[in-house]
Amino acid sequence: MRISPTGTGGQYSGTAGRVENCQLGVFLAYATGRGRTLIDRELYLPKSWIADRARCRDAAVPDEVEFATKAALATTMLARALESGVPASWVTADEAYGQDSKFRTWLEQHRIGYVVAVPRSQSIPAMTGSARADHAAEQAPEQAWKRRSAGDGAKGPRLYDWAVASLPAGEHTPPGWTRWLPIRRQITNAGKEPELAYYLCCGSEDTKDAELVGVAGARWAIEECFQSAKKEVGLDRYQVRRYDAWYRHITLAMLAHTYLAVTAAITPKPWQRPHPSHPRRNPPSPGTPDPAA
Repeated sequence: MRISPTGTGGQYSGTAGRVENCQLGVFLAYATGRGRTLIDRELYLPKSWIADRARCRDAAVPDEVEFATKAALATTMLARALESGVPASWVTADEAYGQDSKFRTWLEQHRIGYVVAVPRSQSIPAMTGSARADHAAEQAPEQAWKRRSAGDGAKGPRLYDWAVASLPAGEHTPPGWTRWLPIRRQITNAGKEPELAYYLCCGSEDTKDAELVGVAGARWAIEECFQSAKKEVGLDRYQVRRYDAWYRHITLAMLAHTYLAVTAAITPKPWQRPHPSHPRRNPPSPGTPDPAA
């Protein structure tokens, strides 16, 4: 008899871009100007798994584990990070999380700014009632679009045209904060219909459009972490079946990936190292000011 890995089922895979019989994990990445790494993880268990407690016990799933949406798992990980003292000003996520109102509300209640992707059909608050995100894009005048970089990619700056609309504050929006709807338009050749992407944002009212665009671009950090973790530490190279074994493998792989990320961040770059003709001086004694510091 063949035992399927814990959590396996017919579900949408972002990697494949379609519904497949697969296993899904929810990950939390931390990104700064000096590097990025994965800092937390949760295995997503579909309702069909949670409903079969005997199957769960065979896979070593604890009895106290209940069904949780991907957005709820993400909220749990964010709470752990904040309680551990991880400094964070912004949270960014894709549509699976951005369209969840409970997820956005939790961030506002904890005064964490966010820039989250939403589908074109997303209902957004307007001065009178609500409207769809794509309808707001249709009403944006051409002069509202500004060409901005969402960060550097493998081929240079990620340039798009952006329009940012202000939205009314919500029930849970902190004082002095506001909401926005940034719309990203792909730069295309004449005659082609440009692709649009939509984001809901909340943050301090003095936040500049360029900062929102930069945070939106930071979401690629999770993909870059996956790519490097799979290549360098074997994040996806496992054949485990049980719930506890998945956590052991993933946790050890994340630890190794973080070690590499920190080492890369603190190791002097070639242009920062002393020239061979100028050997490094002996370090000063403890408590002695270093005039070269």
